[in-house]
Amino acid sequence: MHKEKLLMIPGPSPVHPRILNSLSIPTVSHVSPELVAEMKKALDNLKTIVFCEKGEPFIVSGAGTLAMEMAILNLIGKGEKFLVLSQGFFGERMVQIAQSFGLDCDLIESEWGKAVLPEELEVKLREEEYKAVVSTHVDTCTGACAPIKDYAEILKGHSIHFILDGVCATGGIEERMDDWGIDVVLTAAQKCFGAPPGLAVLVVSQRAMEKRRRMEKVPAYYSDLLNWLPIMKDPSKYFSTPCVNEIRAFYESTRIVLEEGMEKRFLRHARVARAIRTALAELKFSFFTQESFLADTLSVVEYPEGVEDKAFRKIFSENGVVVAGGLGETAGKVFRMGHMGNLSASQVLFAIDALERTLSSLGYSFQPGSGLGAAKEILEG
Repeated sequence: MHKEKLLMIPGPSPVHPRILNSLSIPTVSHVSPELVAEMKKALDNLKTIVFCEKGEPFIVSGAGTLAMEMAILNLIGKGEKFLVLSQGFFGERMVQIAQSFGLDCDLIESEWGKAVLPEELEVKLREEEYKAVVSTHVDTCTGACAPIKDYAEILKGHSIHFILDGVCATGGIEERMDDWGIDVVLTAAQKCFGAPPGLAVLVVSQRAMEKRRRMEKVPAYYSDLLNWLPIMKDPSKYFSTPCVNEIRAFYESTRIVLEEGMEKRFLRHARVARAIRTALAELKFSFFTQESFLADTLSVVEYPEGVEDKAFRKIFSENGVVVAGGLGETAGKVFRMGHMGNLSASQVLFAIDALERTLSSLGYSFQPGSGLGAAKEILEG
């Protein structure tokens, strides 16, 4: 029998039994009353989660990368220029998408492990005219959490659309679309929502939808928001067959989010992050991300002397916990540990215990139980 392992990668995150149960329900028609009702509720719940009263939510079969593409293609026209604020790998992907469609963009890149500073944005806006600014909230490669609220405050003084890649943040870190003036929040099902991968998710402001309607056409068919809008208004209509079971699972995930409550959920993510990092620091690990930019949803952890990447991750997996390796310049130097979604305190303690057992197997010198005790004190305090 396959032994289940605890996924603590930067996504997918662990899937709650209620969500797994919803996946096991027999598949229904994509225009059935059951799916129509749950799709409508999922769309409403999504708006609540990002604090958006009047925007248009979209749930489309596809990956988070599709959501990125949809956001760019539906707000940026030929001859218009936008600015990308890149905290790492996924900011660079925004640029690659633009290049694929011949769209014009500039890029501000932070040093990996840091985020673009608000004053850097202010300087760039004085130098050039942009139709939109795009930023990753949390980069899953570098673990850097950008000062999104500060960016949004700066942009309020300009007629510029603000597109936020919330893939590793939405539902776990605060994002207030209406209050902050965010035009698009794009995300995916498998991160802070804790559902399996397979859905591209967006919430689009009324202002951004008006921009799309003014555009004569976009270089897309499946990615065109106007092709999907009638389906979001009435899911009994047909455009392209949706992932029926995945949508029902996502609906259940939004119920779990709102049952917990947004403020409590944000605080829990912060507490879990603090518990994990305190435990790791007790065991003499350090962090790649600069302290002021640490995200509540994942940690990029540097190895202490004597701990080798592949051996560590292999034994950690054998002990029941899966973490991810580094990307790009961090490969072999760090592991990436996700702590988002519906991760419970007991799962966190299991992971720290497994980590200590892994270190013992590697012959690493530490005080047994020190990491576990440090995490437990925060989680139970």
